[in-house]
Amino acid sequence: MAKKSKSSKSTAPKKKASLKLSKQNKIILGSLIMLFSVALFFAFISFFFTWQDDQSLLSEFSNRNQEAKNLLNKFGASISHLFVYKGFGIAALIFTFLFFISGLRLFLSLTKTGLLRKWIWGLVFIIWISLSLGFFAEKRPLLGGLVGYEMNDFMQDYVGKLGVVLLLIFGLVVILVRLFKLTPDHISEYYKNKKSAISKEFNEKDAAETYSEEEIEALIQKEEKQKVVDTYTHKKDIPVMETKKETKTETKTIIDKDFEVTIPVEEDVVEEELPMEVEKIVEEGEETDNLASKLVEDYGEFDPTLELGNYKFPTIDLLDQHGVTGGITINQEELEENKNKIVETLKNYKIGIAQIKATIGPTVTLYEIVPEAGVRISKIKNLEDDIALSLAALGIRIIAPIPGKGTIGIEVPNKNATIVSMRSVITSSKFQKAEMQLPIAFGKTISNETFVVDLAKMPHLLMAGATGQGKSVGLNAVLTSLLYKKHPAEVKFVLIDPKKVELTLFNKIERHYLAKLPDSEDAIITDNTKVIHTLNSLCIEMDNRYELLKMALVRNIKEYNVKFKARKLNPNDGHMFLPYIVLVIDEFADLIMTAGKEVETPIARLAQLARAIGIHLIIATQRPSVNVITGIIKANFPARIAFRVTSKIDSRTILDAQGADQLIGRGDMLYTQGNDVTRIQCAFVDTPEVAKIVEFIGSQRAYPDAHLLPEYVGEDSGTSLDNNITDRDALFREAAEVIVIAQQGSASLIQRKLKLGYNRAGRIIDQLEAAGIVGPFEGSKARQVYVTDMAALEVIFNNEKK
Repeated sequence: MAKKSKSSKSTAPKKKASLKLSKQNKIILGSLIMLFSVALFFAFISFFFTWQDDQSLLSEFSNRNQEAKNLLNKFGASISHLFVYKGFGIAALIFTFLFFISGLRLFLSLTKTGLLRKWIWGLVFIIWISLSLGFFAEKRPLLGGLVGYEMNDFMQDYVGKLGVVLLLIFGLVVILVRLFKLTPDHISEYYKNKKSAISKEFNEKDAAETYSEEEIEALIQKEEKQKVVDTYTHKKDIPVMETKKETKTETKTIIDKDFEVTIPVEEDVVEEELPMEVEKIVEEGEETDNLASKLVEDYGEFDPTLELGNYKFPTIDLLDQHGVTGGITINQEELEENKNKIVETLKNYKIGIAQIKATIGPTVTLYEIVPEAGVRISKIKNLEDDIALSLAALGIRIIAPIPGKGTIGIEVPNKNATIVSMRSVITSSKFQKAEMQLPIAFGKTISNETFVVDLAKMPHLLMAGATGQGKSVGLNAVLTSLLYKKHPAEVKFVLIDPKKVELTLFNKIERHYLAKLPDSEDAIITDNTKVIHTLNSLCIEMDNRYELLKMALVRNIKEYNVKFKARKLNPNDGHMFLPYIVLVIDEFADLIMTAGKEVETPIARLAQLARAIGIHLIIATQRPSVNVITGIIKANFPARIAFRVTSKIDSRTILDAQGADQLIGRGDMLYTQGNDVTRIQCAFVDTPEVAKIVEFIGSQRAYPDAHLLPEYVGEDSGTSLDNNITDRDALFREAAEVIVIAQQGSASLIQRKLKLGYNRAGRIIDQLEAAGIVGPFEGSKARQVYVTDMAALEVIFNNEKK
């Protein structure tokens, strides 16, 4: 008991020691620091004009009868004397800016990240300016202050004036390179751009001055004189049309210093009076364009992100830096050993090598060899197993030849693989500067380049691989890439997870990024029945979007959204901003086994048609067999990813080529988009990282609900044959009205009018019979309708409510 009391006592002061300011205290302290910085600024400025008059008062600070000429009186004179005269001279003004920034951050309760860096660089600037002014303005010691003067005097005693100059230049280089990121490449590129801009301007002036206005007019008159004479004799029979100019076009080309200018002569336009209807259409179009341009001028373009205007994208700190931070480690001994073994093995089979080169990747090193003349490529290709035996390595893959190069590639796994972290991929400039609709960063290639692709151009992705080879991590990498790049208003996910555990983390961002059926509780779909309903609902969404594109006279979602943002489409006509929808299906083989054609048919429809309206599919499966990945699906999924598989047959099924069976696992994958196969090390994003990202997004303000897909009522949504009002079909009332108006009781009429399947229409007829609206089945004859008009039908419905 005594030990416990001691430990509890020892922990008590630690909690008290952590000082956290409340928001009110931050505002008070921040305003105090800002006002202090303003006071320092005016005190320092006035010190340069009044310092000589105030020198005698510094020793009489306590004497109230004496007044200083500084704007802040004796306090201003004393503190300025300390900072400027005894300190850093004119460079002391930088202190005022540093204090002001610090106070402003406290006042606005901003994060402290980056503040320390500003203070460090501010102090570097102060010291460098003080030293420079102390050196170049020795006769005016006030400019550099006592610090600058004394330090210059000290350094000149040891390195001389030339040494001080060189040290100052070195300090300037450090500041320009580290702070302003200024390099010789940037300077040369800037001058090149300036030079090209100036030369372009001069060329345009020369081209404009080549022909004067009089010369161009003379050319047109000359052309008019050379009109073809009409030899038609009966000119009375020809309808007269007014023409502005002749229907000939002449161009003049000027070549001046490899610069070609073409001046076209205007084509003749036959002016015919437009019919009244056409004129009206043109006027309406002009009015619409004018209205849209006026709306854009007044309110700006429509911004779909305004509803969540304060939304913050996930920060890089949420991702961990796995593996070595300094990049790939090069093992010189391993490279030399592998090279010698490859050369020796090929030499044993009398194959000479003219040249060999190695490219080191995160997990695999590519050895490019150029064989001597007369060596067959197939001979090297057949030695795949022999080279693997000599290197004692798993997953040797020979590319013979490498597409676009005159070399043969031998991929050899590294003994010590480097983990490619998602953080290194997301922070790469290739991903950050990617101007794509749906950018996805998969990982790094053999040449250690970040591999970024656009899902909108794929347009669908098929992923396959054996259990535990990285499919789930690959899906997380895809979703993480989109979360880091796209706003919730721009993309929505439909997540189907038969395993029920892989994608459940994303439930937290349901009201930000997920889409679901209106009557569904969970946004992550795990039940097979709901999967079928969701896929059919997406087909309805696809048809609705195509209808909107048809009304807007555009061909794809990109053009539609541009037109909608420019306020050229009226929301009252049903138009709206269309976000991209990404459908992700994990364990597709399980769905095919349990649902079969009911799943395959809507997926085939979506794969064939949905790319133009922004619905894209990502399907992952363990079993890349022919009965799972059918011909219809493969034909519409040109982009495919293969993780390690167990057999060459599986590799051919997914990639239409060998190689996936020779991968080494743990995220090693092959990517193809219908042409070349690229080997990539998939970026690793761990489950805790994904949890932190979705927690960060989920804690922010969200939409009222998830993005709702259109309602889908399946064929089996009918009811029992008894007259139970609660179990009636959703379209029971509409079917009753159709039957009463037509006075014909048949299932085929309901099928045609309400566009239903035969089974559902038959069940509705049975319910109408139970309700006493139609008579019993009479063979080939139509059923008798007992209700004569709509008023009588309304009475029946009102009585049932009572």
